[in-house]
Amino acid sequence: MKNIFLSIVLLLTVSISWSQRNQIIAYIDMEYILENVPEYLEAQNTLDEKVVKWRKQLDKEARYIEVLKTDLANEKAILTKDLIEEKEEEIALKQDELRRLESLYFGPRGDMFSLRKQLVKPIQDQVYNAIQSIAARKKYDFVFDKSSELVMLYSNKKYDISELVLATIDRTRLIDEKNSKRKKKNAPKELTAKQKQAIAKKEAAISKKEVERAAKKKALEERRKELLRKREEKRELLRKKKEALKKKKEEQKKEQEKKENNN
Repeated sequence: MKNIFLSIVLLLTVSISWSQRNQIIAYIDMEYILENVPEYLEAQNTLDEKVVKWRKQLDKEARYIEVLKTDLANEKAILTKDLIEEKEEEIALKQDELRRLESLYFGPRGDMFSLRKQLVKPIQDQVYNAIQSIAARKKYDFVFDKSSELVMLYSNKKYDISELVLATIDRTRLIDEKNSKRKKKNAPKELTAKQKQAIAKKEAAISKKEVERAAKKKALEERRKELLRKREEKRELLRKKKEALKKKKEEQKKEQEKKENNN
């Protein structure tokens, strides 16, 4: 009753303002619009499938708890106090888990809320953008939603812009599709299997050449090191020969001097 009263007051206020200021009012039927937007129907189907899956999981857990309760009731007479408490504790834990799952799926911030926001919000944004565009173009002062809590006691069909909103959404979709096609057209074309094969062969050939070049470079480096090593060995051999010859000469000189001194 409170909503109806507020709605009537709002309509009367708008009517008075309209008559005084010549304001323009329009309305939409959001349910009708959404039912005629393919993306919304797809999103709703996806959401419904998820809800069915979640419900099945919850029902499965609930049935398992009922089985535990039935088993406990049937066996209670032959169970010890400790076993009864253990089974009751297991049932309590399963019930807590069931409540946690239910909250996870259908809670205020659960999976259903998040998925609905993810799937439906972009479509709602489409509708609201279309309404704003039409309202700005047609200079509407108010646009009401016929399917919301606002109670419309009377509505003239000529002020219903729902079809105009759908047409705007369709036009926007066509523009987006054209832009998408243009981007695809301007994008690099996908290579054929033959082209891919040719490129692969070319890359393999380049890779082979790089490997051969690297192997050749390594071989040259090793050869250079070997030459340096041999050169160093020759230098060392010559140095030793010179030292040996010098030592021999010095010994011969000493021997000669010794002979001369003896004479």
